[in-house]
Amino acid sequence: MFTRRGLMVGAGAVAASGVLAGCDNGIGSNGAGQIEARVSATQEFLFTQYPGTRDLASRAAGVLYMPLMTEAGLGFGGAFGRGALRIQGVTVDYYSATKGSFGLQIGAQQYAHALFFMTQEGLEKFRRSSGWAVGGDIRYASPEEGASIGKETTELDEVIALVFGQQGLIAGATLSGIKYTRIIP
Repeated sequence: MFTRRGLMVGAGAVAASGVLAGCDNGIGSNGAGQIEARVSATQEFLFTQYPGTRDLASRAAGVLYMPLMTEAGLGFGGAFGRGALRIQGVTVDYYSATKGSFGLQIGAQQYAHALFFMTQEGLEKFRRSSGWAVGGDIRYASPEEGASIGKETTELDEVIALVFGQQGLIAGATLSGIKYTRIIP
């Protein structure tokens, strides 16, 4: 016999697994090349649409670009994406990001985000960890605000996150609960 709870759990699991499977690297794919192309396009979009982010990136010790996060949820939810860490404009590592959630949620969305590591210490802490989860030491900003994030702010904040390009049926986007893990594509 089907119950509402069983149906909700099953639908959430199917949605989350579909998101994760849809973002898989796949055998025979050009994983690094595909990530690199998406990261370059995302960086160019960000710098063109929000010119102040170019200055923000130049002051950052490194920037993690996540060009495509796909999120879906129905009670239970999940998100997945892959991106690259660039230091002085050069890719040094590739990362995956995964997110799990539970609550009153339904729908799907895609978005991009960038993490600007404003201190060398923050960048090193991120790179040394086996899996880094977004926590309280991150400041969220809109891309429009990226143009006005001044020197004083960037000296106080270790990491500044910009979420942009949201499309879909889930209102808003948040990075809370996302775990980043270094990968070899």
